[in-house]
Amino acid sequence: MTPQELKNACLALTGAREEFPFDDTNSVFKVTGKIFAISRLGGDPLRVSLKCEPELAVQLRGTYPAITPGYHLNKRHWNTVVLDGSVPDPLVLDMIEDSYDLVVAALPKREREKLHWNTLSREE
Repeated sequence: MTPQELKNACLALTGAREEFPFDDTNSVFKVTGKIFAISRLGGDPLRVSLKCEPELAVQLRGTYPAITPGYHLNKRHWNTVVLDGSVPDPLVLDMIEDSYDLVVAALPKREREKLHWNTLSREE
């Protein structure tokens, strides 16, 4: 996955925005002001930090050496993924969507409705 593909995947989610609250090099992807992904898109290697359900986070870390506890984040709820090709791109895309869904699920009902999230999640 390239930096542009990562950025496009994050921004393709309804209401997603890219911001730079920490510095000019770390892209922070948010929905309604809540972070669901962080990446230094110019980093080598390319990495992305994503929210994850705690049990799944541990399972993914045990399966893929490129997935580690979130760097400078809550290690229970965040994973950092090195995008070196060892984690299949479809899994990375699923992890991005799952991170987004975890954030949106915790929003007030009114915010979820603005994003049409309830409707979308029932259709899957």
